[in-house]
Amino acid sequence: MPNTPTDTTQTTNNSTPPALTILHTSDWHLGRRLYGQQRYAEFEAFLAWLTDTIEQQQVDVVIVAGDIFDTMTPSNKAQALYYEFLGKISQLHCQHVVIVAGNHDSPTFLDAPKTALKYLNVHIIGTACEDPRDEVLTLMDNQGNPYCIVTAVPYLRDRDVRGSIAGESSSDKDANVIAGIQAHYQQVAEHAKSIQSKLIANHQCHIPIIATGHLFTVGGKTTDDDGVRDLYVGTLGQVSASIFDDCFDYVALGHLHVPQKVGGCEHIRYSGSPIAMGFGEARQQKQVLLVRFTHIDVKNQTDKQITPIAVPCFQPMAQISGTLEQIEEKIHHAVTTLCHTENNTQNRTLWLEVIYTGQEVVSDLREHIQSIICDLPCEVLKIKNTSTYNKVLQQQSDDETLQDLDEREVFERCLDTYQVPDSQKPTLRQAYEQILHTLQQQDSQAE
Repeated sequence: MPNTPTDTTQTTNNSTPPALTILHTSDWHLGRRLYGQQRYAEFEAFLAWLTDTIEQQQVDVVIVAGDIFDTMTPSNKAQALYYEFLGKISQLHCQHVVIVAGNHDSPTFLDAPKTALKYLNVHIIGTACEDPRDEVLTLMDNQGNPYCIVTAVPYLRDRDVRGSIAGESSSDKDANVIAGIQAHYQQVAEHAKSIQSKLIANHQCHIPIIATGHLFTVGGKTTDDDGVRDLYVGTLGQVSASIFDDCFDYVALGHLHVPQKVGGCEHIRYSGSPIAMGFGEARQQKQVLLVRFTHIDVKNQTDKQITPIAVPCFQPMAQISGTLEQIEEKIHHAVTTLCHTENNTQNRTLWLEVIYTGQEVVSDLREHIQSIICDLPCEVLKIKNTSTYNKVLQQQSDDETLQDLDEREVFERCLDTYQVPDSQKPTLRQAYEQILHTLQQQDSQAE
């Protein structure tokens, strides 16, 4: 990378703009744990693989669409992995990195080093800009030719897109949030189109516009234990593909961990998380997305190719369910499969979530599972017992620890413990959701 900022809209170079290769990734969640297990080895292995992939594919622009960290106060180790990655790829073919904040990130934490990182052509938009036009970046190559225009829109918090109105109903709040998000994207689109028209007039070649976003789209696929939060209080906090202007040649989205298209549109994509964030994702083939543009005559459409690149599994995981006999059989099958894969050359340990679905009451379920995995390269991180018998449910409760439950499950247990009437639960749940939402919206790194 050159050591000078390149965010400019002015150029007098009339040579043909270069072809462009973009790598789209998101939702790294650096620092995330799984049932108390640290995962830094996985994150480090992924970033090393990503660095190699960027160089092998001769990537020009890397886009990270939010949730770089798992919390707003990332650990020193998580920060070290982040900055080491940025430092390494600054020495490669890659010309630019565009990073936007997700709902898990601290906007001010990401923004703090942005001035220094800009000299490595790392462009960070942590906080939504007061003027959305400031989120529009024009990326140039070493010769001053425009690669593309990026509307680097981060996760838009309530305060970014709507004002508080006294007496506003929940449905009104949701509608105003959606309207605010749509207006924000429209403003950046209009500004990007004005820049694009000037560049086209100068270069006589189509300059693609790339949009980013960290949001929940209508019909988006999730898994039960991926930790994906509802972004807004209420039921309407999801947007449709229609908010993205037709000028966007590609839309790089983050937030949902399942790789997917939006509204059947080839060019609007979630890359998904690069490692499994929960056992529900263990069977997914994780990926990053490679987007190649070939600049052709301005009167024609830009030639674009979108290619998923499979991310290797750096920590084998399996979700096992069934009766005791079925669980034992499936564990041995999973271990056998692992031992015969080329990816297990380092003799890694298989992490297991075991779900007992049998009807027989098993008072020593945990001990029985431990006896099954004795001498096997396995570690059981979670045991669930779904039997409807009260005795089994009590046994499950005795085996559980607080780290096995999320904040909503703890609240539900409190409702049951204090025997709150069913008629009062909906109101209490709504109030609790509002509290959680308020806490998640606050930037703990801000002064």
